[in-house]
Amino acid sequence: MTQTIVLASGNKGKLKEFNETLQQFSVSVLPQSHFNVEDADETGLTFVENAIIKARHACEITGLPALADDSGLEVDALQGAPGIYSARFAGAGKGDADNSQKLLESMQDVPDSERSARYRCVLVYMRHAKDPMPLICQGTLEGSIAHAPRGEFGFGYDPLFLVNNTDKTAAELTPEVKHSISHRGQAVQLFLEQISGYLSNDTSQ
Repeated sequence: MTQTIVLASGNKGKLKEFNETLQQFSVSVLPQSHFNVEDADETGLTFVENAIIKARHACEITGLPALADDSGLEVDALQGAPGIYSARFAGAGKGDADNSQKLLESMQDVPDSERSARYRCVLVYMRHAKDPMPLICQGTLEGSIAHAPRGEFGFGYDPLFLVNNTDKTAAELTPEVKHSISHRGQAVQLFLEQISGYLSNDTSQ
């Protein structure tokens, strides 16, 4: 019997990825839009809080298990900013180029030795809205902030994110290489290693 999980996101790339990786467990992942679920208000102050808020919101409305993620860039010289505000660092309605430009301007006087940063990703799986023990998986990719964008792959801050132990930005890595080491790739791998136990012991409200 195929189990349905709601993805608390409208991202088609994430939807495709999760369906491909979870098919071995006889799981079908549907976007929250399929159930007319609107985006939750991300009122948390951490990646973990926001991922839980999104998953719980989808569970409450659909009555089904839900999967959510929250991710972003954490820059040490900026005390962890843009952090949970990574997608809207330059303001509401602004895009990747605006966010990257603001980051460069914020870092213009920061020397190379102090430009350390990391990508974070948190995945949360909730069996139901009152799940007391959600499955939480996280991944981290360490790096630093470049002085100018480089590369044509990726999105977001990838052209500015120099990956540790390489001489390339995340946007200069092929998608295959990036996915194998990325923060999201790490979180997904941990999720796959643990989800079978949650599915076999699934409980309802």
